[in-house]
Amino acid sequence: MRKIEKDSLMLIESGKPTFHEILEANRAYAESFGDKAKLVGAPRRRLAILTCMDARMDPAKLIGLSEGDAHVIRNAGGSASDDAIRSLVVSCKLMGTTDWLVIHHSGCGMQPYTDDDIRHLLGLDGVVHDKGGKWHDVQKSAHTPADIHWLTFKDLTKSIVEDVDRLRNHPLVPASIAIYGFIYHIHHGRLEPVEEANRIGAPRTKPPAP
Repeated sequence: MRKIEKDSLMLIESGKPTFHEILEANRAYAESFGDKAKLVGAPRRRLAILTCMDARMDPAKLIGLSEGDAHVIRNAGGSASDDAIRSLVVSCKLMGTTDWLVIHHSGCGMQPYTDDDIRHLLGLDGVVHDKGGKWHDVQKSAHTPADIHWLTFKDLTKSIVEDVDRLRNHPLVPASIAIYGFIYHIHHGRLEPVEEANRIGAPRTKPPAP
């Protein structure tokens, strides 16, 4: 038996309902797939969104998008990390996006911690941990990276301004890209524009003709 089949069988036998739910939901989705097969990788609305992976956020729904409308890049905190920038540059250069939205949100899980806190929780600071904690099962070796930037933050508005500023001044980001910053409020669903971020992110040149 192939490994993937064995893993699937183990999930089924373990009684996890999510495995069946995933398959059933996908069957229903595929039955009404329709014209989605004609979509292309380049976003129809020439939008790219950088936002948090928080399960309470659905970036498409909160700004009225459908499949094919935008690229969505998500990570913990919605930060303009090196890898997020890699994806955004590809989105622009290869897929033609002209407007980027940076959306952070209230109640973000990256806000209560510092990078040192996370290194400590993972046992990467050399401090001996009590057994039984939810972070204790990290498998450490000589190859365990201790220098990951966890990109925590304290000030929500400042974090958006800093991310937009990093994007705006990155040498691979065209001056013609419009970059907007928003706070998404998880308790009432509204987007709040961040004026300082939007001033920094304003395009510096006109976009090239399509």
